[in-house]
Amino acid sequence: MRAMLSNAFKSAMKDKETVAVSTLRLILAAIKDRDIAARTKGNTEGISDDEILALLQSMIKQRRESIDAFEKGGRMELVKQETSEIAVIERFLPRQMSEDEMTEALNSIIVEVNASTLKDMGKVMGALKERFPGRMDFSKVSGLVKKKLN
Repeated sequence: MRAMLSNAFKSAMKDKETVAVSTLRLILAAIKDRDIAARTKGNTEGISDDEILALLQSMIKQRRESIDAFEKGGRMELVKQETSEIAVIERFLPRQMSEDEMTEALNSIIVEVNASTLKDMGKVMGALKERFPGRMDFSKVSGLVKKKLN
């Protein structure tokens, strides 16, 4: 994952893709920050690919929240910039699961962990995050879990 991001950064620099360069620079800096934090906890190899995927997901979530705020403020040029950054980040995420696939995965996890009440939501979400890192929008899925377990 790191090599793919690094190669994409070099390629974007050669091709003078300014949005991709700045976005990839932010991603690589965030990974480096997390690596440094992991070293203080005894992890000398840095964060795993799953943690990188989670980082990318959180970066997309932040940008979507910013888009909402910018749209309310009438700052369409910033909406366009954030949207462009999301497109760059999404290139490095695995294909996202459809609504039906998420529901199917959710149902199987609920059965597997024997979840029956809202108190079991943590177990369900933990299992989903472990098995499908970067492949589903966990904010959407948490709403589905609440519906199913209520």
